[in-house]
Amino acid sequence: MPKLKTNRAAAKRFRKTAKGWKSYSAGRRHNLGHKTRKTKRQLRSGGSSLVHKSDTGRIDQLMPNSK
Repeated sequence: MPKLKTNRAAAKRFRKTAKGWKSYSAGRRHNLGHKTRKTKRQLRSGGSSLVHKSDTGRIDQLMPNSK
């Protein structure tokens, strides 16, 4: 049986937490110098960044080694 590989695109977008999967908000990776304070403040991760329960099965398949 071959090893299960993690989907690298998913690994850069999600991480496992105690409550489920957390997704990063778009626009926070780079080029933050020209963005306004208001934009960066609104892009911070809050409680709404958890992935919905109906989508967690798909992420579990993409990232089998992060359990």
